[in-house]
Amino acid sequence: MNIQPFLFYAFALILLCAALLVVISRNPVHAALWLVLSFFSAAAVWLLLQAEFLAIALVLVYVGAVMVLFLFVVMMLDVNFAKMRERFRSYIPVGATVGILVVVEMALVLIGGYLSPAAVQNPAPSPPNFSNTRMLGLQIYTDYAYPFEIAAVILLVAIIAAIALTHRTRRESKYQNPADQVKVRSRDRLRVLQMPSEKKGQ
Repeated sequence: MNIQPFLFYAFALILLCAALLVVISRNPVHAALWLVLSFFSAAAVWLLLQAEFLAIALVLVYVGAVMVLFLFVVMMLDVNFAKMRERFRSYIPVGATVGILVVVEMALVLIGGYLSPAAVQNPAPSPPNFSNTRMLGLQIYTDYAYPFEIAAVILLVAIIAAIALTHRTRRESKYQNPADQVKVRSRDRLRVLQMPSEKKGQ
């Protein structure tokens, strides 16, 4: 019994649902948790496709680094964390759901290797000089060069949007305009007032 196709479609469905929840979630913390689940689901799909390097890179780089950047952007957006801490218990269902799904995905990947037929468990041996990373690089930069470049442009647009959000004008913040400072004249900066040192008759 080969359950590899079932696992693939199951992980793909979880990935799509998690990505949709990242977009529609109003709470940034919930969006971050769903994003972690989508990363783990994509890593599981890549493990099924025998792309171990991409799966490990996704977990280490994106979950470990990009999520930190995402939370940094959330902090830059001036979110009222006092109100968020008051509803800390409301995050438990989402966090528990994400955690359980991640554990189930990891278990399914491990169990799928044992329940697969012998031909799937023991594939043909690779050549001595075979490199999984090299083959992935050739596929990405040759057959999938255009989709790779489109994804890079989309990420660039997302970075520009994040910078624009963090540098938006706020009412409570004070800004300096260098152009106005250069145009100022000396008499606008300093005014000499003539005042008598003492009143007459004293």
